[in-house]
Amino acid sequence: MTEKIGVLGKKSPQRTGVERVVNAPLPTVYGKFQAVGYLDHDRGEEQVALVYGEVGTDDVLTRLHSECLTGDAFGSQHCECGDQLASALRAVAAEGRGIVVYLRGHEGRGIGLLAKLRAMALQAEGLDTVEANLALGLPVDARDYGVAAEILHDLGVNSVRLMSNNPRKREALQRHGIQVAETVPLLIPPCENNITYLRTKRERMDHHLPHLDAVVSSS
Repeated sequence: MTEKIGVLGKKSPQRTGVERVVNAPLPTVYGKFQAVGYLDHDRGEEQVALVYGEVGTDDVLTRLHSECLTGDAFGSQHCECGDQLASALRAVAAEGRGIVVYLRGHEGRGIGLLAKLRAMALQAEGLDTVEANLALGLPVDARDYGVAAEILHDLGVNSVRLMSNNPRKREALQRHGIQVAETVPLLIPPCENNITYLRTKRERMDHHLPHLDAVVSSS
């Protein structure tokens, strides 16, 4: 923990890491969750984990969901994020226990909302999502999952069944001490507006999207 100098010259502790701040019931259309709120002192972000049932410690059905305003709130068909979030919440409720960690600060794979919109404008001109980020001088994927691992540790979770198509999430969790017992695919049927985006994720970012085979072969 780092320290800072107070007004009278005394050193006062400055919090680091993730702090659990509040736990509140959150009834949703998918079921009644507990919203556990956290403050990430290192990045200044407010985070939330939606917890359903008595999750236990092992093989907990879990989704790490990156914030996506356009998809989650506006129903954008440019990506599949909103549908993935809804599917994850439904799956957790059907399972009877599980966690959806909603990761703020992950907008646009970590580049922020305005930069994501600029990248989307470049994609409308013909670049793919990787090329667009690079054209803006930005990383292809700037997300960090250390905060998610800290939250899972705080919730007493040792191992998860991870709902994801992205192998980097699995690798990141395991680096931070959360075992991944199983990767559970979270496949959303593509539409005309996102098929190119999804193909790029599969071909250039190693996402496991086998359901695109039929679409690719028929195109």
